[in-house]
Amino acid sequence: MIYDIRHVTRFDYGQPVAFARCNLRLKPIHWSGQKVERYALAVTPAGETRPALAEAGLANVMRLVVREPVRNLTIESAARVIVDRPVPVPAAADPTLGDIASLARADRELGPAGPTAYLYPSPLIPLDADIAAWCAQDLDPGRGALEAGIALARRIQREFAFDPAATLVDTPPREAFLKRRGVCQDLTQIMITGLRAAGLPAAYVSGYIRTIPPPGQERLIGADATHAWVLLWCGPQRGWIGLDPTNGIWMAGDHVVMAIGRDYAEIAPIDGIVLGSGAQKMDVSVDVAPVEGPGPG
Repeated sequence: MIYDIRHVTRFDYGQPVAFARCNLRLKPIHWSGQKVERYALAVTPAGETRPALAEAGLANVMRLVVREPVRNLTIESAARVIVDRPVPVPAAADPTLGDIASLARADRELGPAGPTAYLYPSPLIPLDADIAAWCAQDLDPGRGALEAGIALARRIQREFAFDPAATLVDTPPREAFLKRRGVCQDLTQIMITGLRAAGLPAAYVSGYIRTIPPPGQERLIGADATHAWVLLWCGPQRGWIGLDPTNGIWMAGDHVVMAIGRDYAEIAPIDGIVLGSGAQKMDVSVDVAPVEGPGPG
């Protein structure tokens, strides 16, 4: 699949903003099964951008600095991404969850793509005994890693309601768990909580999902905004396998990875500081459109 992705964020300020410095993580990363063919970033009416130093997690980070007063700011990101990622298929030879936990503890890869950094609680995804016990029903140590992972993702999709009004961006996983409702970020955090409690490396993915479904299929949830899902490390042979608990599906040809980290705080599409007074309004629009035919050479 070839996708053209347009991500537009508009800020309107009640009073002029004298200065702003933000981190932008809007350019998709190169990752297994996808390649970024081209990318463009535009900021209006004013702003300077430059690459930032590497951070925790896997992300392309640009630093935006606005040095003159503005009442509004529009950040537009445009990318063409080629995705060639088959649907994973569980196999009898897959390592068990017990194998994965042992392999992860013994792994010596300390880079951002290694499993070690994703074994432990993180600031936005703490340990929670109730979530751990609920998820453990699907996480028997003797079960195949891929089979168990998709079973948990599908149970979350069945038993939790997608409800944008139920939570906020800083809602902790426990609150969404008790409500049994939330958005993709909440369901992803709940699943990661359970996986890490079982000793399994689980990463938080920020990205996109196709806007237009294939003929005859229902539209996927999360298509009009950035989406979130889970990566589960399944050993050195299988590597990282993506699981989407919001839709109860694998990460495959419909998903585009933008950034990977321990939790949302490490890979938020936009964060930073703004010096000013008055209210702020933010509008975000995302379009992920399949492209017919081959991309340009």
